[in-house]
Amino acid sequence: MTTSLEPVVIVGGGQSGLAAARAALSVGLRPVVLEAGVEPVGSWPGYYDSLTLFSPARYSSLPGMAFDGGDPDRYPTRDEVAAYLRRYAGRIDAEIRTGARVAAVLPRPGGGYLVHTDGGDEIATAGIIAASGSFSNPYVPVLPGRDAYPGEVRHVAHYRRPEPYAGKRVLVVGAGNSAVQVAYELAPHATVTLATRAPIQFLPQRIRGRDLHHWLRVTGADLLPRAVLNRLVRHAAVLDAGVYRDAITSGLLARREMFTAFTTDGVIWADGTHEAVDAVLFATGYRPNLDYLAPLGALDDGMPRHVAGVSTTHRGLVYLGLEFQRSFSSNTLRGVGRDASHVVAALSGGESGGSRRRQLMRRSPVRR
Repeated sequence: MTTSLEPVVIVGGGQSGLAAARAALSVGLRPVVLEAGVEPVGSWPGYYDSLTLFSPARYSSLPGMAFDGGDPDRYPTRDEVAAYLRRYAGRIDAEIRTGARVAAVLPRPGGGYLVHTDGGDEIATAGIIAASGSFSNPYVPVLPGRDAYPGEVRHVAHYRRPEPYAGKRVLVVGAGNSAVQVAYELAPHATVTLATRAPIQFLPQRIRGRDLHHWLRVTGADLLPRAVLNRLVRHAAVLDAGVYRDAITSGLLARREMFTAFTTDGVIWADGTHEAVDAVLFATGYRPNLDYLAPLGALDDGMPRHVAGVSTTHRGLVYLGLEFQRSFSSNTLRGVGRDASHVVAALSGGESGGSRRRQLMRRSPVRR
């Protein structure tokens, strides 16, 4: 048993967890980052090989460190982002424990929490920042006939490159950026159909010679709350310089209304027709990976109960990196820093102000 200043425990060492650690340090708290993976880069190394950011490097950095290393108007690759996060982690004076998967967070007698890891550690803390993201919890809808279908069914979280699908008939389910990007990459190798519940909407990547993210910043649209965004964009919208829309209009990519069921060799489309297919890739999003909070009763069917990232069920519990947590850019590199400052302020301040900060900083045991 060792004794230490009581830490603020941050669950997750990706972009959200690192932004949270920096924000916590800036107000005098001592963060301990618990990252399940082997390095503090979050889910980035696990994305498909060709992934690039949809925002230029100049708009894709965390607070305090620009995204350097080349043309600021380039769209950084998956590996560039992972390398950037490694450098960022190295510049933060915070304790980062890798290979530390959180198994459960339990209430502590007298207040605060006990954080238990798979490795057997127990950490006492008055504050939890749940920044574990959602990549490890991909969502695949349940459809009739799935058990009888012998072909490949997987989420794009497990897709890497197009070559294994050469010559196959492939369905990609989804109408967002990942669905269209993966379908477009597959098209030269396979017969590809996009299955969506509504026509795909496109947003221009560049407007008047400037990337869309320039206009999001100068107009303040990056900060619009979700309720306003829902009125402006009814469905998922794909950022496009023209190539994706052209691929659909030219017939390189087919698009059909979502199928209703699997069969023993394919799917049944909404119009009742049958088509044999070899593989189905679901680009249907993710759900927050927060099972470790279930013992607290902080979740509602796996989803956090919160307002703008601050728990409505437990004092000293905040969230970071949730989609549309406070704005359009909440779960992005360019936006998570703003949310980190917000939730850390709520964690360290609140009604009791300085006394709350002293509670988070008091001396308390960390058991190993």
